[in-house]
Amino acid sequence: MSNTKQTFNAGKAHGEGQAKGEQWVQSAKDTAHSIQNSDTAQQVRENKDQAAGFLQQTGEQVMQMAHNAADAVKNAVGMGENNPGTGGTTHTTTTTTHSSTHKA
Repeated sequence: MSNTKQTFNAGKAHGEGQAKGEQWVQSAKDTAHSIQNSDTAQQVRENKDQAAGFLQQTGEQVMQMAHNAADAVKNAVGMGENNPGTGGTTHTTTTTTHSSTHKA
């Protein structure tokens, strides 16, 4: 085979390969665009939004429960809002015991 024919064939193969590659790239772009606009993609976006809302709500509930637990501990150890020394109302209770002695 002559040098000119080899060069021609190499150029032809290169051109055909490049054209085929461009077709594949375009096909991939078309497929991606089709998926992006499909009902499935819309459902995925909606599910993502619902999951985000659920996680936000759950996080707020956990924070509230932790706050309530901290308040319960404070009240149990006398450091809560309604205990002495924290600005709440102070209640004093005095217990008196009487013993009676009977002699028979």
